[in-house]
Amino acid sequence: MSTTTATTSNSTYTNPILPGWHSDPSCVFVPEENNTFFCTTSSFLSTPAIPIYASQDLTTWKLASHVVTRRSQVPEISNATSQTQQDGLWASTIRYRKGKFYLLTSYVSMYPDFKFTGLLFTSSDIFDDAAWSEPLRFQIGDIDPDIFWDDDVDGQAYITYAGISQVPIDLETGETGTPYKLWAGTGAGLPEGPHIYKKDGWYYLCIGEGGTELGHRQVIARSRKVSGPYEGYEANPVLTNAGTGEYFQTVGHADLFQDKEGHWWGVALATRSGPNWRVYPMGRETVLFPVTWEDGEWPVLGAVRGTMTGPLPVPECETPPGDGPYVDADDDIDFEPGSGIPRTFLFWRFPNEESFAVSPAERPYSLRLLPLKSNITGSGAAEGSDADPAITLVTRIQSHTYFTYSVDISFAPTKEGEEAGITLFLTQYQHIDLGIVLLPSSSSAPSSHEPKALKPHLRFQTTLLDDLNTPATQNVTVPDTVAKALPSSRGSEIKARLKIQAIDDTHYTLSATLLDSSPGSKFEFTHEVEAVLVSGGTGRFTGALLGTYATSNGGDGGTPAYISRWRYNGLGQKIERIDTRGEDA
Repeated sequence: MSTTTATTSNSTYTNPILPGWHSDPSCVFVPEENNTFFCTTSSFLSTPAIPIYASQDLTTWKLASHVVTRRSQVPEISNATSQTQQDGLWASTIRYRKGKFYLLTSYVSMYPDFKFTGLLFTSSDIFDDAAWSEPLRFQIGDIDPDIFWDDDVDGQAYITYAGISQVPIDLETGETGTPYKLWAGTGAGLPEGPHIYKKDGWYYLCIGEGGTELGHRQVIARSRKVSGPYEGYEANPVLTNAGTGEYFQTVGHADLFQDKEGHWWGVALATRSGPNWRVYPMGRETVLFPVTWEDGEWPVLGAVRGTMTGPLPVPECETPPGDGPYVDADDDIDFEPGSGIPRTFLFWRFPNEESFAVSPAERPYSLRLLPLKSNITGSGAAEGSDADPAITLVTRIQSHTYFTYSVDISFAPTKEGEEAGITLFLTQYQHIDLGIVLLPSSSSAPSSHEPKALKPHLRFQTTLLDDLNTPATQNVTVPDTVAKALPSSRGSEIKARLKIQAIDDTHYTLSATLLDSSPGSKFEFTHEVEAVLVSGGTGRFTGALLGTYATSNGGDGGTPAYISRWRYNGLGQKIERIDTRGEDA
């Protein structure tokens, strides 16, 4: 392992640095951790929750840990309070102080009223999931908590939150003082995502405004006291792509930090949609920009583009620390005996762990899925119910514009409605599925005393239980459901390769090929679908997930499905409105 403290000249890099659904970023530089940067992003209802990524050069990132891996930490994620697809763990702040990492966030419930609870997690080993504490819960007046210690005065810790207000907090008890208003922003509305920095005797308050859509922007104010009054910068906004033709839109919700050479940097969320803001299945992603901040002056934030330059730091190590996967890594997973659920995998809410088994004795080198009655469509338990709303769904983030994802499925359904397949998943209200399902045969003609014969079918269908929320999508044609009977196989079990491909940045194809059909009964299926169907709508805060599922569709079937040869191959990123294929966003 070699080390260096050399200062680099400007280097070229590309955005996003955390591709795919990685919204509301917050980052910290920690010299005590071998000069490593750590960033976190929102997770909403996905688990394990609140990912932490590590890097030493700001462009190569590996998963360090997840903050929430135990149901006891945030039981709200899995019970009946999670009634909307935007509930869950929203924007976080990560900070480091005296050997300890602090992660602040809020659990948000949007039904029946908008409510939020402050949560503070701590860890002394950021590379260990289990080291993250149970949360210290505290009262908060709004979302997006930030923490700041006034070490130059009395060491008091302050929580600042959307609004923009502040309270002192006791980090032992969670007790907070009387809240007071800091700043109303510049008038663009929805002031949120605050962060406080102290520099050259000034307290700087940097916030997002204008909502996390096309009007998103970053503004800044400063004061001689942490409690204000704060005076806004006359040249605000300091960061935005609003009103431009840039491919990266919705830029805002920024956080600023320094590297080992004293250079300033910023991260923000952004959407690769162009000004039409129509097709953006990967949702809000994390982008990096250089910052110039002279003594006593206001910071100058670099404009967010696909191709960037800046004084990138020289890494201390040849590879980022930790044993986690790279953020944009491919999947080549065969579910070997002795292995567990890969760290790239995500569930929607906490899973029923009995529904998933890696390399079971009866079928090594596979992932066994046991269906629950719960379909992947829905909102969980009914209001007031104690039922676990777990669904048999396991996914990964779409982290490339162009990709191929496939799995092999072995499935022998025996009861009507049993289903297993793959999904392009945004929320439980918005997904596109291709599955093997046992349905009545349309070719049989039973008498009045006999039920129709059941036969395995391949079924393509979309679930869109809400409109897509943007005028640009009102003329989109939602594809019809297609169900085709499968030919006889060599045995009772259907063996098929199911695949999702991004053929360009606006369309997917879903396809199926039987792997063990009888001679002369070759079966193939391909269906194209628009990516706008998983852009915005009920998932305007999230992004596309790719995965596999099993369900009895409300019945009492319990036939397992076996998933093998899980493959995800990233094929490239589109970072400009006109890419190498000549396609305009």
